[in-house]
Amino acid sequence: MTDTTPIPFDGATATQTTTALRQPYLHEHVTCLCAPVLWTSPRHGDLHGGVDGLFIADRRVLSRLRVTVNGEPPTPISTGSMPPSDARFLAVARSLDGPRPDPAVTCERWRRVDADSGVETIRIDNRSGAAIVAEIAVYAGTDLAPMGRVKAGEQATLLPASEVDSGLGWTADDGTHARLTASPPPKVDARGGRLRWRVEVPAGESWTAELTARLTRHPAPADGATPDGATPDGATPHDAFRPLRPSSPAPWQADTLRVRADDPRVGALVQQSVADLDALRLCDPADPADSYFAAGSPWYLTLFGRDALWAALMALPLGYEMLAGTLRTLARRQGTRVDHEREEAPGKILHELRPADAAVWLPATYYGTVDATPLFVVALAEAWRWGMPADEVEALLPVAERALEWMRGYGDPDSDGFIEYMPAGTALINQGWKDSSDGVQWADGELAESPLALVEVQGYAYQAAMDGAALLEAYGRPGADSWRQWAADLAARFRQKYWLSDADGPYPAIALDGRKRPVDGPASNMGHLLGTGLLSPAEEATVTRRLRSPSLASGYGLRTLADSTKGFNPLSYHVGSVWPHDTAIAALGMRRAGLTGEAVALLSGLVVAAPSFDYRLPELYGGHRATPPLPPVPYPASCRPQAWAAAVGPALARVLLGLDADIPAGRVTLAPVTPSPVGAFEVHGFRVGAGALSVRVDDQGRVTVLQAPPGVQVVVR
Repeated sequence: MTDTTPIPFDGATATQTTTALRQPYLHEHVTCLCAPVLWTSPRHGDLHGGVDGLFIADRRVLSRLRVTVNGEPPTPISTGSMPPSDARFLAVARSLDGPRPDPAVTCERWRRVDADSGVETIRIDNRSGAAIVAEIAVYAGTDLAPMGRVKAGEQATLLPASEVDSGLGWTADDGTHARLTASPPPKVDARGGRLRWRVEVPAGESWTAELTARLTRHPAPADGATPDGATPDGATPHDAFRPLRPSSPAPWQADTLRVRADDPRVGALVQQSVADLDALRLCDPADPADSYFAAGSPWYLTLFGRDALWAALMALPLGYEMLAGTLRTLARRQGTRVDHEREEAPGKILHELRPADAAVWLPATYYGTVDATPLFVVALAEAWRWGMPADEVEALLPVAERALEWMRGYGDPDSDGFIEYMPAGTALINQGWKDSSDGVQWADGELAESPLALVEVQGYAYQAAMDGAALLEAYGRPGADSWRQWAADLAARFRQKYWLSDADGPYPAIALDGRKRPVDGPASNMGHLLGTGLLSPAEEATVTRRLRSPSLASGYGLRTLADSTKGFNPLSYHVGSVWPHDTAIAALGMRRAGLTGEAVALLSGLVVAAPSFDYRLPELYGGHRATPPLPPVPYPASCRPQAWAAAVGPALARVLLGLDADIPAGRVTLAPVTPSPVGAFEVHGFRVGAGALSVRVDDQGRVTVLQAPPGVQVVVR
């Protein structure tokens, strides 16, 4: 169904044809990011609506921005982006060019994001040999829409502009205010949303203007509180939440992780990954000293429990500090009561946290995730092993104990010994990492019915129980033996219920459905079991062979669902696409299981795919069979950069070294693949414990330790 809607802009009324709401595509857009601020636009640089805009903390500050020279848009010729916070758009002002074919007058736009603003510098450069006179105009507008409405494809009405000092201002019904100011001061036409300069530029010189856009809000009420600050009966007051940029540099800034290899793609991927992870850093407004990774740009520049934990776990070669900050940020918001609307329960770790004025269809604080709670315990144990100070670990042990109790209480509502979920109301139907509505399905394409006990969650729970026992024992707290027994019982039940077989052999089902039937259809979820301890070595080898089979291994990474199933779609969100983090988690599990060669072989598909995305791996891409020289197929609405996709770079460095850390025991173990699959390579700035590790590995896998953290023995196997 199609209709036409008048859209006022530039002082006139245009008619736009609209259809049913559709999520905007992103794959051709240019992003400038310094979370929680980002610009996203087409390659020409103008903002025209859709997903285009400057966003600050989940609100759109500018949705229209267009530059003209003498009434004409300049002709784009070049676009570039580096570092993640900056972009350049170069165009030719053909209305000012002479008769010669060479471009002589250019319009260059440098765009950047700061911690709380977006800035654009416009430069007119005159190389024509004579002075020029030109009218430069900027047309601007905004709807101040929350990100959730932009993602849904809604086209909001532009707000009326008012004149402010040297610029334009807009105010939404909730009091949120955006302002665009300019220097030098322009002539302002608020009705037309226009800033204008009439300039003379001598031959060989240039003219420059700078635009700065900012957002101001009225103070938001704490989540669960009424606007006047009163807390409803039974509500849990949380701090008023706004995503904030950390004021201090990244912990790894002084000695950044870098890799030099005979295969240059490896170093390029790691370099881009580290830069993007820095751009995705946010801090907790309750304690700005604690940082975490925002999930992804543009849709998810906020705190997600599962995503933040996995990203920080994969990025451990950058140091334990981000994981420690993530743990404390989540611990402050651990569930304390039963709240069906928010799907909160005592001990549970949240799924998503947004500012109250940016939450659209989920509660601002939402707990609908089944895996973040066991992952919290796993992450605390890993942070401990990587050198998180003992007193910081001990302070979080009560949180970990409550998370463990959730596993055998609220996490197992029917007491059958498996962690499962039953969605409440109209919130997320699926609550594992494949949380789309069709994310869990049978081989014939039928959707699995909840309650669902996802396969990977049982692996997380087993590891959480064992890791929790190790922590409790190390700190002299009771309960270690009971959790080891709980884990052993879970492993026995798992072997009885989850294993299936088809023409390609045995494999674990993606889930048990509401009738306790194993859901068939081989899926990548089984890869998350590797290295958790739930499987025997023989079972890990079986799962590894299955993951590397042609039905699941695309050549560019793991497919989320085997192409032998009826529901397979290579351009779906969760049933046939490739998610780089999913591939990397399986590879990390293979390495932990001692299958380092297989792990590197699996990750090599991501290395092959990376140049097609300028080494900025997206959230996901198509699961089509790799057919070089054709590139991987983009998933057009994919986040990019995205935290756990960016964390593939540090994870790759860890897998190449075959590294395990045990800082409490004063030991780091290296077991690189022999011979090296990427040729000779060096890793520098690999942070573990209180220092950094630098290693040289020759093409035969022989190791030379160049630098070791103080007080740490490096064991090479």
